Amino acid sequence: MDYASTHRDIVELCKQNNRNAQFELYRLYSKSMYNVCLRMVKNEMDAEDLLQNSFVDVFSKLGTFKYQSSIGAWIKRIVVNNCINFLKRKRLYFEEIREGHGNIVEIGIDESVEPEYSVKAVMEALSRLPDGYRVVFTLYAIEGYDHREISEILGVSETTSKSQYSRAKRKLKELIGSKNTNYA
Repeated sequence: MDYASTHRDIVELCKQNNRNAQFELYRLYSKSMYNVCLRMVKNEMDAEDLLQNSFVDVFSKLGTFKYQSSIGAWIKRIVVNNCINFLKRKRLYFEEIREGHGNIVEIGIDESVEPEYSVKAVMEALSRLPDGYRVVFTLYAIEGYDHREISEILGVSETTSKSQYSRAKRKLKELIGSKNTNYA
């Protein structure tokens, strides 16, 4: 299947300002893009505003879409960029790594072991992460960006992206572990 051509008919109608097609494109992608917003900004009202602003951007910039990727990937990039810009305006903080701290050890996950935590517990812990950790973790582990892409999107070094991700995983384990022991 050619993902770059997915929903080509709808996109072409949207480019002609067809309101029904625009509604259909919104219907197809709004729920998943809202979830991206919510994971990144962790506030429902901000996520709703970002979603709406992102779709305004989508429809105003649709003429520049050249089918080099799927329309969903293109929309997600707009949503992610809008979320990052929003967080930067709210002073998103990333710790830069100084020279000599480049030896970051990845914390391995044994995929043969069944997780003992619910999705709800993980998502709750994710929402409690500091913004910088949460954004990098979300982009890498959930949205599938690599550290090079994250560094370009956020304007930080790859090393910073890797360290934020590593620290986010460590903090998540800590948050989930402390919650688990609190309820045990």
